[in-house]
Order: sequence, then structure tokens, then C-alpha cells
Amino acid sequence: MTVSISTDHHEGLVAVIATGGTIASQRDETGAAKPSLSGENLLSGLGGEISLKPVELMATDSSSLTISDMQAISDAVAKELADPAVRGVVVLHGTDAMEETSLLVHLQHSLSKPVIFTGAQFTADNPQSDGPGNLQAAIAAAADASNSDKGVLISFGGKLLTVWGLYKRSADDPDAFDLADPEICPQSATLSAPVHTVRVDIVAIYPGCEATHIDASLAAGAKGIVLSALGSGNANARIVEAVQRCCDRNVPVVVSSRVPVGRLVAGYGGGGGGHDMGNVGAVHSTTLRPGQARILLACLLAASASRDNIARAFNDFCD
Repeated sequence: MTVSISTDHHEGLVAVIATGGTIASQRDETGAAKPSLSGENLLSGLGGEISLKPVELMATDSSSLTISDMQAISDAVAKELADPAVRGVVVLHGTDAMEETSLLVHLQHSLSKPVIFTGAQFTADNPQSDGPGNLQAAIAAAADASNSDKGVLISFGGKLLTVWGLYKRSADDPDAFDLADPEICPQSATLSAPVHTVRVDIVAIYPGCEATHIDASLAAGAKGIVLSALGSGNANARIVEAVQRCCDRNVPVVVSSRVPVGRLVAGYGGGGGGHDMGNVGAVHSTTLRPGQARILLACLLAASASRDNIARAFNDFCD
């Protein structure tokens, strides 16, 4: 079904894929916010000159998305990109996992049309609702052919950002997102193999932690592990020993950081630093933080990438 803001379709449609999230949520009688508005609901109140095609995919809080759900969103984007009547794609998505799903779409598709993610920090029935403004801006960006060669973008809080290194910086500010390194935006590697069966776990590192959770991930069948490490990617000697165990079992370990901004360099020794983890086989993620590192590693594992190719990818695809 097409919601036509303009009766002239010769310049094509913008497909708007609804997946749920705060932008589609209203509070119920208990005060809990839940996705309750369809894509058509959200588009019906817009004005403008662009013809829109709502695609009702799912109605889910992004905190509840599985990697299979993210793959379904990526597949839905591919379907719309293949439609010659579609000039661009907008994905309505919850902010909790927007950085992950948007990166998956970026990695899996070589774009010839704009793909823009957006959402909201405030529910649709909130007096401060930011959803309509974000949606209008995203539609305009998706209709602009000059955005087709920039990879997947997010339109949020008045900014248009690339997704490489994207992270959510605030839980309650309309300007919700930023970049770990604004200078880096590799083009899509077209890692198109589906990731829905690839398990990659994230393990949090903190001062004095043991390797219990790494070993539990190994026992549970994780195919890869991302460490949300300290500083520029540091831990302790127990974690280094666990990384060695993972590498001995051909389970790649990627070291990211709980610090949101800055490039990671594996420079520290002392028995538990990033340099030590590299010596036993871990790969440092130069730019991507843990959530996005998980997605990239899943894509690489689905593609049966070698360790050298994994290391290159996490160095922002630089040799």
C-alpha cells in the first residue's frame, strides 16, 4: 500500500520500513511505553511533496531484537532497494540497537540508493515527541540521490551521521548519537552472508574481573567473543589466559572498549594489557565499540574470513 503525499510518482517512492521502537510507541494505562503505531499511522500525519510506501515489518522494542531480527530488517531493506520504483529507504528503528542494525545493513549491501535509519527518544504521545521531526528529515535525506554513495546513514536530532563507529551517547537527549571517530567511514565490504545463526557474545571487563564469563561463552558455543575492555583495550592476566584458550579453540576474540570515543591502540603490557592480548591472538577494534564490533565479527564469521581479514576489517579495512 502506498500513502501518496504527491500524486506525481515519476521520481519514485521512498519506502519506509517500520520495525517498532520509541517512535512507534505510546504509553498504556500502566504508564509503560509499547510499540503500538504502524508505519502507515506514523506517515499519515506528514505533509510534503514526496510519495511514501509504508512497509510493516515488525513492532518491536530494539532492546528485544535478536540477530535474526536484524537480519530480517537487512533483508527487507534489500527487497526495497531492488524495487525500481523505490528511490530511497527509511528504516524506523528503536534507538537501543540502532547502531547495530544500521551497521549490519551497511556491511551487507552495496548501495545505489540512500538508506536512512531514524527513530525517537520520546514516545509519540509525549508533548516533546521528536519522532515526526526525525522522520521528516530522514525522508528528505532518503529522497536525496546524493546520499546514495555515503553508505547507510542515520538522521537523528538534526544530524545526518554515517554509521561506522556510531554509538548512542544519551538516554534522554534528542541529540542521541555520535561517532567514536568522525573521520572514518569505510565503504561497505558487502559481507552479504546471513548472520542469523552466528553467535557472538560480548563480555564486560572490569578491574579485577575473572574469566568466568569468557569460559561460559565458550561452553555455550559462541563462535566469537568481543571484550568490552578498559581504556584503549586492556584487562588483566586472567583475561589474557582466557583469550589464549579461545584462540586455541579457533574462537576469535576482538578487543573493544567501554570508553566511547577515541581510537584504540594495543600499547600496554604488564601481563594484562592490550599488547599482551594481541600477543596471544586477540584482534583490537580500532574504532568500533562493542555492539558494532559484535555485528562486524558476526558478518566476518558468516563469510568464513581468515584471521588476517578479521584484523584488517577491525583496523577500519586498512592494511
